[in-house]
Amino acid sequence: MQPLIDEQKIKQLMKEAFIEALQEQKGVLHDLVVEAVEDIALENAIRQGEDSPSVSRKEIFDILEGST
Repeated sequence: MQPLIDEQKIKQLMKEAFIEALQEQKGVLHDLVVEAVEDIALENAIRQGEDSPSVSRKEIFDILEGST
């Protein structure tokens, strides 16, 4: 004979376990979110760069060195 399963109880237990796991591993979750945001920003920068004119290496180093 199979025991009766209370779906609401299982749902609540799953929610609690998920929340507890997130709280215990919030550093890992934070790192994943930060990495995803950085990846999106890099992808956007690459797309913008594809549409901009090319510049010389010297122009870039002049900008970085502050001698524009």
